[in-house]
Amino acid sequence: GMVEYGADFFKKPTFLTVSGQLQAEAYAVSLGNVYTFGPTFRAEESHTQRHLAEFWMLEPEMAFADLKDDMDCAESMLKHVIAHAMRALPDDIGFFDSACTKKLPGFTKGGLLGRLQQIVEEPFARMSYSEAIDRLLASKHKFEAPLEWGRDLATEHERYLTEELVKGPVIVYDYPRGIKAFYMRANDDGKTVAAMDVLFPKCGEIIGGSQREERLDLMEERMRESGITPQHMAWYTDLRRFGGVPHAGFGLGFERLVMFVSGLENIRDVIPFPRFPGHALC
Repeated sequence: GMVEYGADFFKKPTFLTVSGQLQAEAYAVSLGNVYTFGPTFRAEESHTQRHLAEFWMLEPEMAFADLKDDMDCAESMLKHVIAHAMRALPDDIGFFDSACTKKLPGFTKGGLLGRLQQIVEEPFARMSYSEAIDRLLASKHKFEAPLEWGRDLATEHERYLTEELVKGPVIVYDYPRGIKAFYMRANDDGKTVAAMDVLFPKCGEIIGGSQREERLDLMEERMRESGITPQHMAWYTDLRRFGGVPHAGFGLGFERLVMFVSGLENIRDVIPFPRFPGHALC
């Protein structure tokens, strides 16, 4: 029968978080630049080498920032973190590079050190979602997943873009509004939002972010389109109602970063207690 939420612990429907972003926005509009780092949960039937039901995510949120600032911060952070790992852990990086070069089971094929140096030394390519779709279609490559404007990029699309067409990291921005969340800022074309994903070779998406919608009327319109009652998230819409500011942020999947830096193929090998559909030992 129906659940009597009035007798439940929180007295209302309550869920595990898929992100600390919305709460971080409240801090950002009062404190400036903030970040959160903690576990997140996704109840998706994803049985791939890069998906977990529970993982850790680093989420910066920046006041007075737009999409370009968001992309610049994401690129700079990745370069800094990977450069630090190379300097501080040369023996470990050397071990992982040797495992990749020798094509040991469980490791990505090819030299790891060169991939890491490319991230640190070369600027990331940047292209709109529309350009990415056009380039993938023009390649004439046969993909298993459907490829057309208005659909999200599948992992095979992301990897072909980074590994074959660009041969390096790519930031794809301005995604169709229909495949992105209600809080992403609507662009003037009425078709896209100010969203961005950072894509890495051998990995696919490693960061996803956006400029947030700071205009209350457009925010509430998008919430209704998404089946969300604005009054149920009054604390969030009030951030716009009582003097919000332009702001932006992103989420970095920590285990995917560890995967990339170590050269390991399966995300389940970089977290102590992997949980995924059908598997939760503890």
